[in-house]
Amino acid sequence: MNFRPRVFGFVQAFAVILSLALPLVVAASTADARIGGGVSSGSRGGRTFSAPPSTSTAPNAAQPFNRTITQPGSPGLGTPGGGFFNRPGMGLFGGLAAGFLGAGLLGMLFGGGMFGGIGGFSSIIGLMLQIGLIVLLVRFAMSWWQRRHESQTAYAGGPSPLSAQASYGSGMGFGMGSASAPVQILPADYESFERLLGETQDAWSNEDVARLHTLATPEMVSYFVRDLDQNKARNVVNKVAATKLLQGDLAEAWREGDTDYASVAMRYSLIDTYLDRTTGRVVEGNGQPEEVTEVWTFLRPRGGNWELSAIQQT
Repeated sequence: MNFRPRVFGFVQAFAVILSLALPLVVAASTADARIGGGVSSGSRGGRTFSAPPSTSTAPNAAQPFNRTITQPGSPGLGTPGGGFFNRPGMGLFGGLAAGFLGAGLLGMLFGGGMFGGIGGFSSIIGLMLQIGLIVLLVRFAMSWWQRRHESQTAYAGGPSPLSAQASYGSGMGFGMGSASAPVQILPADYESFERLLGETQDAWSNEDVARLHTLATPEMVSYFVRDLDQNKARNVVNKVAATKLLQGDLAEAWREGDTDYASVAMRYSLIDTYLDRTTGRVVEGNGQPEEVTEVWTFLRPRGGNWELSAIQQT
C-alpha cells in the first residue's frame, strides 16, 4: 500500500479548504465589533422563529437567531440547536440540501475523494457546486416560506403603505412603517427607538453593565456581558462613537398578553474601533464612519418603557 500519495492528497485537499475558509475567519475576527457582535441575538416573543417582514430600510430577510433562550412554540418549528437545515419552513428543501451536503462529504471521505490526490480535488469542486445548489434551494425556500407567513399573519386592514418622508424627533428618517400593525406606534415611540439605539451603543462602549440593564432585557444583557468578558480576555475595549440613525421603519408591531412588541429596521452609521485596554492604542478600525443595517426588536410591558429585546442582522 502506497501511503504517501494518499497523505499528499489529503494535505492538498486540506490546503484548498483552508484557503477558502481563512478569509472568512479573518473577516469575522475584525468586523462587527459593535454591540451584539454582528450576530443575531435575543427573542421576539412568540415570533422568535418567524422572520420579520422586509421593509424599505431592510429589504433583505433578517437572519435567524444565533443566540436565543426562547423555545419553539410547536413541534413543527424544530429546536434552537437543531442545525441550519432544521429551521422552520425548510421542509422538503432542507432535507434535499442536507442530503446533497451529506452525499458530498461522504463521497470525499469514503469514495476515494479526499484521500485520492486529484480525485480529492475533484470531489472538493463537486462539493462546492453542490453547496452552490444548496444555497439556491435554501434562498428559494426561505423566500417562499416568508411570503406564506406574511400572507397568513397579515392584518385585515388593507395595504401597508410606507411613508419615507415621515420623520420624528431628530428628523433622522423613521417612516410610519406598516399601517396594519395591531399595536399603534406613535411618534414618541419612534423617538424612544432612536434614543435606545444611541444609549445602548454608548453603554456598551463604556462597558456600563448597570446602564445596559435599564435599556435591554436580561437576556440581551447576558449576551452583552459575555461579549464584554471576551474583550477583556483579549485585553481590548470596543469603542463605538458618533452613532447616527440614517433611516428606519417599522417591520411589525403586535401584542402578547400584557407586552407590546415592535420590530424596527434601522440603518445607522457609527465609528467602531478596538483599543488596547492598557495603552489605549487603536488595534482595529480606521476611525471612519461605517453603515450598518439591522432589525431591532423592542418590548414594552403594559404601562412600562420600551427596552431592547433582540438584534437581527440582515
